[in-house]
Amino acid sequence: MSRLMTAAPAARKEAGRFAKFLVVGAIGFVVDATVFNLLVHVINLPVIIAQAFSFCAALISNFTLNRYWTYPDSRSKRIRHQLLQFALINVIGLGIRTGVIVLINQPYHLLVANQPFVTLSTDGVEFFAGNMILATAVLVVLLWNFFVNRYWTYNDVS
Repeated sequence: MSRLMTAAPAARKEAGRFAKFLVVGAIGFVVDATVFNLLVHVINLPVIIAQAFSFCAALISNFTLNRYWTYPDSRSKRIRHQLLQFALINVIGLGIRTGVIVLINQPYHLLVANQPFVTLSTDGVEFFAGNMILATAVLVVLLWNFFVNRYWTYNDVS
């Protein structure tokens, strides 16, 4: 019974961290989607290039918020070391994200739009489809990022 009682506060603490990580991820998604859509619709960059730049903007935002809000007690590692770990995990996540985008995008656009890759026109259906593809990829990577960052980048917290 005492084992359950000591596990409960730890589980609540992790649940709180995960909730904060989700809020940070939501903010990161807004940063990501805003930069992504500006680059695609205003500057007319290809989707793959735009998502790489928007990813970098979200990475900087997410690292800062996670370091100072989600894991404020993680200070035994130097900020440069944690940033490198966080960036490495997120670059791997970018590879996962890009793969998910390609895997979802290709069949959808070959079957529905009869074209090899989405151009994200301002047509409501294409705009929605493009953002849903991006959101799906971000959700998959969210889980990867939380668990790997929690047990590697921020492993110095109890």
